[in-house]
Amino acid sequence: MKRILILESNEAFAGELARYFSTQKDCEVCGVSGDGEEGIKLLEKFSPNVAVISLFLKNMDGFTVLEEAKRSGRKTDFIVLGNFSDDAIINRTIALGARYYFMKPVSAEIVGERAMELTAGPEYAAGREKYERRRPASLDERISNIFISIGIPPHIKGYNYLREGIKMAVNDPHIINNVTKGLYPIIGERFNTSASKVERAIRHAIEVAWNRGRIDAVNAIFGARVYIGTEKPTNSEFIALVADKLILESMV
Repeated sequence: MKRILILESNEAFAGELARYFSTQKDCEVCGVSGDGEEGIKLLEKFSPNVAVISLFLKNMDGFTVLEEAKRSGRKTDFIVLGNFSDDAIINRTIALGARYYFMKPVSAEIVGERAMELTAGPEYAAGREKYERRRPASLDERISNIFISIGIPPHIKGYNYLREGIKMAVNDPHIINNVTKGLYPIIGERFNTSASKVERAIRHAIEVAWNRGRIDAVNAIFGARVYIGTEKPTNSEFIALVADKLILESMV
């Protein structure tokens, strides 16, 4: 039985999360609280597999809860919810062990899906416990959450071009082998621009993320030490990396 702890000061949203988890097989909510001090006690008492934690809590904020959990060596996976897209705040949550950071508003279903992925064991791969395949409509949200975490801002042109390229690679992984004559021209046609402008805008989007120094966030998202220092991927490498992650997450 997978134990889920919900630390959320918004009672309505905490209720939505609890209802989502109540529908999942082999899953129980071991506690719901909007109080950080009580949250520490619940972590110690239940040792949950996943804790969904808001940065805004009563008496003790989410950062302090994360710090206490890290200091105690707790193995719980944390999904953090906040109202900020500030680099320093996101980097801090990742450094304190957050597996995902979601900027509110976010749906309880999206948060719940990520939590269930984190609790998936060998039986998931063997097919004894299956999760519902993601609806195509949720793909944009999943890509956007990755972009937010690593620091690609939505106001630059490369954001939409890059997201379109990743969606194309998810639907047809072979297109990544022909980005210059295949992927870029198709994106250019869809956005009424040239292939060369698409290439430059995507490169700029990736450079923006890397210049913000979120290497730890990148490695945390992909579950391995993929990049170090100022090293950054090519356009095709980054698109392939994100597409592979999304494909693997959706496999049943």
